[in-house]
Amino acid sequence: MPTLAVNDFNIVVSVLGGWVSLFGLVSYLCKENFYLSEALISLLAGVIFSPAAANFVRPLDYAGSEENLNAVTLYFSRLVLGVQLVLAGVQLPSRYLKHEWRPLSVLLGPIMTMMWLATSLLVWALVPHMDILHALVIGSCVTPTDPVLSNVIVKGKFADHNVPKDLQQIIIAESGANDGLGYPFLFLALYLIKYIGDGGATQPGGARTAMGMWFGETWGYTILLSVVYGAVVGWVAKELLHWAEQRKFVDRESFLVFALSLALFITGTCGLIGSDDVLACFIAGNAFTWDDWFRLQTLDDSLQPTIDMLLNVAIFMWFGAVCPWSEFLNNDVVPLYRLVILGVLVLLFRRLPWLLAVKGFIPQLRDIRQAIFMGFFGPVGVSAIFYLYITLEFLETLNVDGAPRSDVAHLGEAVKVVVWFIAICSIVVHGLSIPVGKLGLYLPRTLSRGQQSASDSDAPFPPFDIGSRVSTLTLRRGGNVMRSPTDTPRDSIANTSARPIYRIGGSIVPPRDSTLALSPESRLREQDVERDADDNGPKPSTSQPVTPSVATRTIRFPDELHPAARDDQ
Repeated sequence: MPTLAVNDFNIVVSVLGGWVSLFGLVSYLCKENFYLSEALISLLAGVIFSPAAANFVRPLDYAGSEENLNAVTLYFSRLVLGVQLVLAGVQLPSRYLKHEWRPLSVLLGPIMTMMWLATSLLVWALVPHMDILHALVIGSCVTPTDPVLSNVIVKGKFADHNVPKDLQQIIIAESGANDGLGYPFLFLALYLIKYIGDGGATQPGGARTAMGMWFGETWGYTILLSVVYGAVVGWVAKELLHWAEQRKFVDRESFLVFALSLALFITGTCGLIGSDDVLACFIAGNAFTWDDWFRLQTLDDSLQPTIDMLLNVAIFMWFGAVCPWSEFLNNDVVPLYRLVILGVLVLLFRRLPWLLAVKGFIPQLRDIRQAIFMGFFGPVGVSAIFYLYITLEFLETLNVDGAPRSDVAHLGEAVKVVVWFIAICSIVVHGLSIPVGKLGLYLPRTLSRGQQSASDSDAPFPPFDIGSRVSTLTLRRGGNVMRSPTDTPRDSIANTSARPIYRIGGSIVPPRDSTLALSPESRLREQDVERDADDNGPKPSTSQPVTPSVATRTIRFPDELHPAARDDQ
């Protein structure tokens, strides 16, 4: 007898599949027309399906405990970052890190350091009873710019028309490299807390031991080993794939998925040895396409962007469901009004002033507007949540007899509340900045045109007709207008270029008049017949019968069109 199986797996799969399908129906409209990323939209969907709203997705019930839920979020973030950073490394041109090491060293050195210190000082000033070492921990979590959210400004129609290519590439390279380089900032503060916090009673050794661990374990084992390991694995993978492709050993499907499988392999093996898998994935992606061979071979491939989109939708829906929304209001660390002020100040002063200060050392920033753009769009997202749960995992090692150490008793809650709030602020603000900016640009023009049309009382308002809109659009595209009142739309259209009009989705809009559907040769023959009929009366034509040409309809998506054709939609 059939029974309902309302279990966790069926609910999660149904919600995820249904949301991806619904979002896919309007994805081009949202991303290319309204400039809304799947990150912001999926975050809002996760909130709607979360226990705080519809209660369709219940992460705590699935995990069983708070510790398990933290582990799931950490590993999910690792997976998404690993795949994203390999793809980010593959997107860069040949030997990019070698050619652009000077501006990258500025961004990853003094800029990243000032971002860490500025954020830490803001946290120290606005969070009550906050120790400076604890503020440094929180500041290090939100220091890296997020590669997932950076895709909003380096991909799509907005980036193609507004962001120069070299500026897109430096943003990709910085967001990929500084994710892995967040470890030194985080563990400098954590080691100092471990060995000099609580007066050194529980962990003797002092600052000397802390600095030794920082240089030896963090820089030596975590950072340098991950760089070497990622470079070796990426280069070996490139040579093996090249060898197999030359001998026709690999099929197209396996060739396209090779970068994704490489990301999974590096994430897993670096996790086994305890190194920096995030940085290793980015270095491996650069080494894998060092000669530009794989990047050029997969330039028109849609598999990697598809996997990228699916991971983005899944991770931000998960974030919307697991975010501690209630703790923003009810916590023992910081009141809500201070959180709001902190979020605004961090977005303004974490990155923008320091990038303006070093604009002259970065050749990709040609003017002040580009410096402001790159300085503002330094989003906080998946990488911040990743470092948040790395911190919580480290703090568990400081427990004494199963209880948190006295000096870090409230640090876990402070890190969780502040980092989550800043990440949510960044996702919302950076996700809405481009559409709001576009609205502010076009709204005055729209209002002025509306006032001008309302003041013209002699001209009656034309009826709303889709066909008339298409004909008018055809006239505008062809560059010709009706030159006299006796001219008809058909006469004007005949003088325009034979440029097709595309619907959303890529299909061609057929002409309204059947004569307009004729091929150019048939149209000329019809004009000859009409001219002879006017001069000598009707007479039979010896030419071939006029048959309308059949308009072929090719399914092409808007993002596959030429940029000039996309602009006209």
